[in-house]
Amino acid sequence: MKAFLKSDLFFRFLGGFVLGTVGMFAFHQDEPSVIAPSAIAASAVDVAAR
Repeated sequence: MKAFLKSDLFFRFLGGFVLGTVGMFAFHQDEPSVIAPSAIAASAVDVAAR
């Protein structure tokens, strides 16, 4: 385990994870989720209410 924590593979993974996390917060936009846009969610509620 100690050898793995000092390995290049682990440091590259950790560095990529840190860069990805910083990038996600730095370039975060306040847009609605693509998974469930409000227009689709609203129409689904209207259909269910009928």
